[in-house]
Amino acid sequence: MLFLQLMNFLFPTFLIGLAAIAIPIIIHLFNFRKYKKVYFTNVQFLKELKQESDSKSKLKEWLILAMRILAISCLVFAFAQPFIPGKVKTIQGEKAISIYIDNSFSMESTNKKGTLLENSKTLATEIVNTFNASDKFQLLTNDFEGKHQRFISKEEFVEQLNDVKISSATKSISDVIKRQQDFLQNSSAKNKRIFLLSDFQKNTSVISKTDIDTNIAISCIPIASSEVNNVYIDSVWFETPVQQYETQQIIHAIVINKSNKDIENASLKLYINDAQVSLASFNVSAGNKKDVSISFTVKVKGINKGVLKIEDYPITYDDNFFFSFNTQTTIKALVINGKDTKTASNFKSLMQNDSLFVYKENSDASIDYSVFSKTNIIVLNELNTITSGLTSELQKFVNAGGSVVIFPNKKSDIISYNTAFQTLLLPQIIKLDTTNIKTQSINFEQGLYEGVFDKIDQRMDLPKVFEHFEFTKTTNNNSQGLVLLQNGQFLISLNTLGNGKVYVFSIPSDETSSNLLKHALFVPTLIKMAILSLKPSPVYYKTALNEIIALNSTSNFSDKPLHIVKDDKKVDVIPEHRLLNNTTALYTQNQITEAGHYNVEENNVIIKDLAFNFDRKESDMNFMTQEDLQKQIDEKDLKNVSVIELNEKSLTNALQEVNDGKKLWKLFLILALMFLAAEILIIRLFKN
Repeated sequence: MLFLQLMNFLFPTFLIGLAAIAIPIIIHLFNFRKYKKVYFTNVQFLKELKQESDSKSKLKEWLILAMRILAISCLVFAFAQPFIPGKVKTIQGEKAISIYIDNSFSMESTNKKGTLLENSKTLATEIVNTFNASDKFQLLTNDFEGKHQRFISKEEFVEQLNDVKISSATKSISDVIKRQQDFLQNSSAKNKRIFLLSDFQKNTSVISKTDIDTNIAISCIPIASSEVNNVYIDSVWFETPVQQYETQQIIHAIVINKSNKDIENASLKLYINDAQVSLASFNVSAGNKKDVSISFTVKVKGINKGVLKIEDYPITYDDNFFFSFNTQTTIKALVINGKDTKTASNFKSLMQNDSLFVYKENSDASIDYSVFSKTNIIVLNELNTITSGLTSELQKFVNAGGSVVIFPNKKSDIISYNTAFQTLLLPQIIKLDTTNIKTQSINFEQGLYEGVFDKIDQRMDLPKVFEHFEFTKTTNNNSQGLVLLQNGQFLISLNTLGNGKVYVFSIPSDETSSNLLKHALFVPTLIKMAILSLKPSPVYYKTALNEIIALNSTSNFSDKPLHIVKDDKKVDVIPEHRLLNNTTALYTQNQITEAGHYNVEENNVIIKDLAFNFDRKESDMNFMTQEDLQKQIDEKDLKNVSVIELNEKSLTNALQEVNDGKKLWKLFLILALMFLAAEILIIRLFKN
């Protein structure tokens, strides 16, 4: 019954022919056969035979009647040309059609008809040919190019289609549909269609979250590839934020195996400045990822350009991962000394003689606040008081991402300290405790001491404390003890505020308070605090995105625009630049589309090195099946969205079904012939 309700007829007037069903019924009701009398002597046996013949004859007649009625009905239906309506309600008039061709890297995969991109271009041509010459078309790719933002004719569409090439750009189906809908809404055509030709990768093809315009018919055409396996480098990072000349560095790479087989004894090669410097082997099971670390020694001062490489086929665009780093990174340190401190020389000798630091010092009586914005770490060394002006500047500095280290003075104005500490969300000072006490433990779970010790020895010699300030206990999640004393008080605490950090020592730096400054723990502690104050520059960026690149400069470059130039000089773009937080920020505005090494140049002078890699979204070879797409459509009850399955039928026929519906006249003609054949068989098999 549901089938009949869904069915429409192209020529319903032929249904009058159903009246012909009356003919076999009349023949059945009025049997016109003439009977002939036959005389027989013994009628007892004839009665039994007559009863048996009557039951068979009636069954035969009813079956023949049913076959005749069904045959006539099916024949009439065939002439009336029944069909199940398609999803698209076609209105007479001009049509506006937007066709999306997915030209991302995954469309380089192949099937028996060639690459998926060539498949989609062939199908797009077939789609266009099913429409009229007066209809208007739009071609859209992942590049969202300006030339594709206008309606064109059939001939122009085919010309533009021939120019479509594989691109590093990646767009979600939601973004694509939104772009198409926005474009079609500017058209006055009453018939608006969207076609999506893609492999429908799972990570970019969530249709159910798309805001669909129900007045526009959308057809999804999945193009499947042969089984594809892929192993690729997903991301890269250094173990430490600073890379120094002649030091050993460890770089990590996440290798992902998107295949159905385990990878064993594969090689990860590291190239620095075009020379192979290291090699690591790795195993990664099917469907999993592996953190592969590889160590090397930095041999070049300044800019270093690296590449990590694996070998994998047939997909190779994600086998190389570019990165860059600069060994001339410096930490700008400012030490503000109290007038009575005797330890200023300790900090000066530590930082001034180390090429890692750019060292400056002020006295608390003549603080230069203008250098705060150009400083990474500030040390307050035994100030008697912390003024409200200094507190305000420190708050701005820490919120912006700076680090502050505080050594209180044993003769501190506790009220001024606590006022400042309250503003900086630090624990409050209670009093000075002059009891000798031992250091109990170091918090190795926090990152300050990570990598400082080759191995952790619980019996290691720790600093001795002769006097220390007691602080209020705090339940603030932003405060934690790094080094603890035996009485539960902290020797060093870490406190986070905004984007920065404040390290508070409970002891003065004075040697009469502890032996910390002469202890082996002091130098690595202060240097690690300084290193962690750096905002590490990204070692790579992604292509085809609007990446923001920070420069250590406040120039506006108005007379001399900056250029981002690829090493091979084949790419040269002028980025947008803005002044943000005392630095210059460059905006790539999706202009970088090729992976590799680049330089930021000012008047042909390199001021920064960059590395760009293709987005790894395209490396995940998981695709939506037709059932997955249909499930999304059904869940959101999208009546105007359909999935066109190609299989062995041509796209033209599939489109005809979507537009005109599924025609059933052939089916009913075959059924009519079958019922006639069944009638003949019944007549021959059921003999009286």
